[in-house]
Amino acid sequence: MSDDYDDYEDDHLYGTGYGRDGADAPDGDEEAAAREGRRGVERTFAALPPGPGRSFATSWWGRAWLQALEDTALDGQQLKQGRMLARKGGVGAVSVRPGRITAMVRDRDGTAHRSDVLLQQLDADGWDRFLNTAVDRAGHIAALLDREMPPHLVEDAADAGVELLPGIGDLEPECTCGAWYHCPHSGALCYQVARLLDEDPFVLLLMRGRDERRLLDELQVRSAARAVRANDGGGREAAHDTRREARGVPAAEAFAAAGILPPLPPPPPVPDEPGLGPSLDTETRPPAGIDPAALEVLAADSAVRARRMLLDALAPGHEEQPVPTGPAPAQDAVRLAADARPEPRIGALLAAGSGRSAADLDAAVRAWRFGGAAALAVLEEEWAPGREDLERARVRLAEAWEAGERPALRTSGRARWTVTRTGLQLRLDRDGRWWPYRKESGRWVPAGPADDDPAGALAGAEGGTADAAG
Repeated sequence: MSDDYDDYEDDHLYGTGYGRDGADAPDGDEEAAAREGRRGVERTFAALPPGPGRSFATSWWGRAWLQALEDTALDGQQLKQGRMLARKGGVGAVSVRPGRITAMVRDRDGTAHRSDVLLQQLDADGWDRFLNTAVDRAGHIAALLDREMPPHLVEDAADAGVELLPGIGDLEPECTCGAWYHCPHSGALCYQVARLLDEDPFVLLLMRGRDERRLLDELQVRSAARAVRANDGGGREAAHDTRREARGVPAAEAFAAAGILPPLPPPPPVPDEPGLGPSLDTETRPPAGIDPAALEVLAADSAVRARRMLLDALAPGHEEQPVPTGPAPAQDAVRLAADARPEPRIGALLAAGSGRSAADLDAAVRAWRFGGAAALAVLEEEWAPGREDLERARVRLAEAWEAGERPALRTSGRARWTVTRTGLQLRLDRDGRWWPYRKESGRWVPAGPADDDPAGALAGAEGGTADAAG
């Protein structure tokens, strides 16, 4: 049982959209549906309690599903055993994704087998015809929203060459018990899925290749676009049909329907804290080249940045701000080390990946905590001020201290002034701000935040060093 269950867990942990070897993935005309499956669209339903004395399907579409199973089965006795297993609660959680349903099924003696049932996905053309059929009648969409599968929709889709419900031979089983066709385990899975279909016909549509959110979005846009075309007398109908050959809805139609679509709901509140990342410390050995601890750091960092981006996006006037440019990899490594405070081993990886020594990364992290990218530039960039900038800096230094208090400063022509006979230094950035530095172990390291006043920057150097170390 444990080996089979580990196989099942591997598929979910690594997000495979199909079998572990991907051999059953569609190809050719079903390229669009295959892309959907490979993205890992999946719903998992908790194991249902035993259902003694009840019918497995009460809806007409649920009964049609079972009819396809029972018409296909070659051994009625095996099917009867599967029905008993499902009735007694032997089917575990059911995973539904495009083209496949999966569950662990336990025999009466407790032996567990992974059972899969495959169902052909609709290709892009098939989905296009189904969506057009669905928007032909307002009742079709309303029924779907009420979790109903109207018979007329299925009939109209069939007339358009789209078979939603499975027929004889459409449910293809796979099971680790080794049976070559429907066994008690795949039968039990199909009976359990009939109960799920009773509650939600979108389970069937997901198996055919579309998840609920995407399907409803496409139906809504097509319905609104059809209303727009009706209002302008149908003059664009021929052009629209030509464009419809391409997958999806043209952007012009979506924008034209903006006044018809309902308003978007207000954005959700920003969480007080970033979400906790997943723990990847499992008994399953990771693939070669994958470092779980490093992935945990990246996941936690992503949560922090996502919350920060959401706060920025909701701030007044955000839409008028220019799109920020992302940091260079070497700079982002410093940001990550400063924000995440990773363990030394991960820190060493960040140092090596950004082309720095461990001491260089430590100094860069100090700079980042004092002033972000601007402080890092002061640490790592060589800048020689022009004549006007240099003259303004000299005037500012002359005015910063009272007579007799100014320390003795020396400069080599760059934007750096060292206090003689001390381990202190002032650096000027391109915006005219002053940054204090201190010499530690033979190297200059940031010692505090920037200040418009060089005397103030120098005075805060000692306290700033303690802050950075913390």
